[in-house]
Amino acid sequence: MIEIRNLQKHFVTKDVNVHAVNDVSLKVEEGEIYGIIGYSGAGKSSLVRCINFLEYPESGSITIKGFGTIESDNGVLYRTDGGQKTRIKEKDLRNLRRSIGMIFQLFNLMDRSTVFDNIAYPLKYTGLSKEEIEEKVNKLLKLVDLEEKRDSYPGQLSGGQKQRVAIARALANDPKILLSDEATSALDPDATESILKLLKDLNKQLGITIVLITHEMAVIKQIADKVAVMEDGKVVEEGEVYEIFSDPKAEITRKFVETSSGLEKINKLIENRTVDLNNSDGRKLIKLTFTKDSVGEALISKVSRDYNVDISIVLANVDIVAENALGGIIADISGKPEDVNEALDYISSNGVRVEVIGR
Repeated sequence: MIEIRNLQKHFVTKDVNVHAVNDVSLKVEEGEIYGIIGYSGAGKSSLVRCINFLEYPESGSITIKGFGTIESDNGVLYRTDGGQKTRIKEKDLRNLRRSIGMIFQLFNLMDRSTVFDNIAYPLKYTGLSKEEIEEKVNKLLKLVDLEEKRDSYPGQLSGGQKQRVAIARALANDPKILLSDEATSALDPDATESILKLLKDLNKQLGITIVLITHEMAVIKQIADKVAVMEDGKVVEEGEVYEIFSDPKAEITRKFVETSSGLEKINKLIENRTVDLNNSDGRKLIKLTFTKDSVGEALISKVSRDYNVDISIVLANVDIVAENALGGIIADISGKPEDVNEALDYISSNGVRVEVIGR
């Protein structure tokens, strides 16, 4: 649906050259929910604004199904077709933007307009009759479960309801792609869960492709199919959400994964010396990651019996990621050095990732 190749975008602020998007290449399949995560300043919002050309990249290309490939040459945009380059017109970009809906963190609603009028606004100059607009807006109100708020004003709505209005407005032109830029960051946990469920339902009902920008791994865990992790304008890791959660490679990815898991509390326990980190040959503090293929195995009790080791569980956590279980245990294992090593080898051979925490 979307293919990004070698995209570059710079900004100059106060004589500082910021490389916001640094040679980014991504592919988003049709019908996917694709998450892009990073801390503030990582370049994720700049990247998503390049996708609908609210920002023009300096170089690279973006291919969008049904529209073709747009290539940038020093910020000048060209459509490429069979090796031929034609400078793209602003009218063509407007048509492209209509096929891409966008929702924002702060809703961007018109305070003096009703819910109905906010949703109808993108349809004003589309040639639809008043009756056709009425019918379409009513369908969208039903889709986002806001029929009873039709004549209300934004000031009379909760944060979650405002975001539902913004989503309905973004869907007004029947887009094939929906870009979500930190759409749940201003919401409380209940409203966040409600909006994420709505986005997932819309993805299934409409087959719409969603690109989700966030700094919260819990959001990615709940609804995304794939994720790209950004740092300093670059994509440092990407892949299926379950694989990224179960075996993160980049240091920043590991930090994000830890923040969404109860196992992150081990760091505080170590700092407070509640847990002893002094590993020896016969005693180790370990982290075990149980994937969907191993999460049901009764390994802990079996290993204790068969290898004559003591295992004390310090922390345990089970997450649901991409509708599959992902378990984690932090434990203290002790015994004869050779028994401990054999026990850890056995656990590892059963598809459980074993990490020794500290040395």
